[in-house]
Amino acid sequence: MIVMIAAITLLHINASPYTIVIDAGHGGKDVGAIGGKVYEKNVNLSVALKLGDLIKSEMNDVKVVYTRDNDKYLTLQERAKIANDNKGNLFISIHCNSLDKRNKQRKTIKGASTYTLGLHKSDENLEVAMRENSVISLEDNYEMAYHGFNPQSTESYIIFEISQSEHMVQSVDFASRVQNEMVKTSGRADRGVRQAGFLVLWQTSMPAVLIELDFICNPTQAAFLGSKSGQEKMARSIFNAFKKYKGANDNKIAAVENKVVAKQKEETIESVVQKTVEDDKNERTSLRYKVQFLASPDKIENGDKRFKKLTGVEYYRDGGMFKYTIGNFSSEDEAKEMLNTIKKQFKEAFIVVFEGDKRIK
Repeated sequence: MIVMIAAITLLHINASPYTIVIDAGHGGKDVGAIGGKVYEKNVNLSVALKLGDLIKSEMNDVKVVYTRDNDKYLTLQERAKIANDNKGNLFISIHCNSLDKRNKQRKTIKGASTYTLGLHKSDENLEVAMRENSVISLEDNYEMAYHGFNPQSTESYIIFEISQSEHMVQSVDFASRVQNEMVKTSGRADRGVRQAGFLVLWQTSMPAVLIELDFICNPTQAAFLGSKSGQEKMARSIFNAFKKYKGANDNKIAAVENKVVAKQKEETIESVVQKTVEDDKNERTSLRYKVQFLASPDKIENGDKRFKKLTGVEYYRDGGMFKYTIGNFSSEDEAKEMLNTIKKQFKEAFIVVFEGDKRIK
């Protein structure tokens, strides 16, 4: 039997749109760091909105969600909740770095750095995390809201040692791409990819990074951070990194999907072939083989001497004739054995095939 498979349909369930959550750090009563007349909250918001505009205009398959798109105050918990409620695929928190006024390097230090969640590996990383986390002190009853976490106590940061993010690999991958672009596209000094205990990253359930664009305490860098061209360059840098990151991950997902589809196709073909074989087998086993040895225009009674020594004689009617058979076999080979025996008495006997009660001509 020749089996023709016309088509195999594989169902594809469209996933939810890729969602990027852009978090402009600080805002409202929380101004962040200050460099002369440049306020961190304004820089963060401007870069965040410009980044979102680039994504919207060039990547139609991405949904952009802002934690804030104006000058308003949000708690760290509110920011993380927005990201989690929107089922974000990537969380980007945008900030400006700074040093304490007593630090002698305050007006000369420069460079961008990108943080992922983790235990601080240096005092400098801890200081940055403490500064960014200290915003919770603006909240009423923050000790209760953050389960006793004290942003100025090093003991509180032990939670980040025992809490390893399941999204660490993706976070570090994206952070590395951001750093590369901040140096190449924005011309920032490279202060590297780092780890520290940021509460806002800890509370998000997706790959997440916190970007320190540059040091706003350095007058030269503050001028760049506050300029339209500087903000456009930094937004473009993050956008380039995101586009490459998403492209690489899309390729990985596509490769996995292709393997799954190929496996599904293989299993579907195997299932179709197996069903066809079973149907063919069932079709064959439904056929019955009998030996026809006599035909008569009149019905012959059971006690007729011609049926002597024959058991299981049956008849069927065909064209006004009564045709008599013996045997009821599932295979032609079995019928042949009976035929050889019957031919000793009825030389004109032959095999006939039935499907149900109907003879197949």
